[in-house]
Amino acid sequence: MISNEKMLESLDALCRFASVSQPSDNPEAPYGEEVHKALLHVLHLCESLGFRVKNCDNRIGYAEIGEGEELVGILAHLDVVPAGGGWDTEPYAATLKDNKLYGRGVSDDKGPAIASIYAMKDALDSGRRFKRRVRIIFGQTEESGEWTDMEYYRATEELPVMGFTPDGDFPAIYGEKGIAAFTLSMDRNTAGFLDVRAGMAANMVPEEARASIMGADGKPVVFTAQGKSAHGSMPEDGDNAISHLMEQMEKSGLPCKFARFYQSCIGFDYTGKKAGIGFHDKESGSLTLNAGMLALTENTCDLTIDVRYPVTIPLEQVTKALKQRVEPFGISVHMLEQIDPVYMAKDGELITALMQVYRQVTGDTSEPTVVGGGTYARAMENIVAFGPMLPGREMTEHQRNESLLLEDFLLLRTIYRETIQALACE
Repeated sequence: MISNEKMLESLDALCRFASVSQPSDNPEAPYGEEVHKALLHVLHLCESLGFRVKNCDNRIGYAEIGEGEELVGILAHLDVVPAGGGWDTEPYAATLKDNKLYGRGVSDDKGPAIASIYAMKDALDSGRRFKRRVRIIFGQTEESGEWTDMEYYRATEELPVMGFTPDGDFPAIYGEKGIAAFTLSMDRNTAGFLDVRAGMAANMVPEEARASIMGADGKPVVFTAQGKSAHGSMPEDGDNAISHLMEQMEKSGLPCKFARFYQSCIGFDYTGKKAGIGFHDKESGSLTLNAGMLALTENTCDLTIDVRYPVTIPLEQVTKALKQRVEPFGISVHMLEQIDPVYMAKDGELITALMQVYRQVTGDTSEPTVVGGGTYARAMENIVAFGPMLPGREMTEHQRNESLLLEDFLLLRTIYRETIQALACE
């Protein structure tokens, strides 16, 4: 069995790629040079471990072990959200400090990808007979929301009969809320800003915001705000700098039509109630709304919001209610992207198998859950999110100082090895 020290070295090497997915005209690196380098790196690693590998026209890649007619899939992504500033360690590395691994991607999703690779190697070397092949599929656009890599895979390659993505929570996730990103636009000439900028991605709670408006004396007045970043699917874990900025501007008494709209329809409410979309169901809980980015274009002032809506609520109902609420403020609504919810049988074959492994390894008897996060489980049928975050752990993905407990990283290898053997070995 390859040592855990070697697995840690592999994680550090992968984290050193600043693999933020970016559109590119280069067919050899269609999502940017860094994420392409990360893909080539993991394919080389897998090949060195004895896996069968394939680079699918640089759009996506995979590594495979085992034998059999059917295929078990592990869907991982190599792209990350931007690191941002304020880190206590080098963001593009895996730094071990106080029994924690720090670095962009250590929990989302490079750490779980590396743990899955070494779990596959353990299964390969175990001597167990395979009844299904196991294929880990490396995506490059999960964080950007494009998912054209998975579209390409579905159109050109064999689909798994079942599998998991190590990009969520334990014990197992049998449902994921729907995702919709909207731009809420107001005419630039009436919005009231001289300048405004905040946020790096729709699915990140912004930690910094800055704006200027004309003061009563005819001179610019500058406002700044600080918050705390978090994943956009869990805005309650962050502190939105845009909301603080808009509150300051509204309290100043200076005219800013956009700030007035924001305070009326969003404010510090992350449930969507103020925006008229506070939907809820018993299966997946409440809708969440994250105000992710605010900026001026040549003609408009654009606020980009990330909405995670309950699994039983139609998107058309959400969109209609949002428009009815914000259009009276001079706001136009444009949908940027939409991903349907995932909802599987809680007591089905796949969830049952994953839960059995998880409980045997950890002793935790927690029930499977439904979450607001969006994972590659949505990319193919019969795929669910399974780890890496254990119940009660601090969620740091998409934040500065992203981290993962060393003991949890090592435990992932065990859980995923046992899972692979349960699904693919006799």
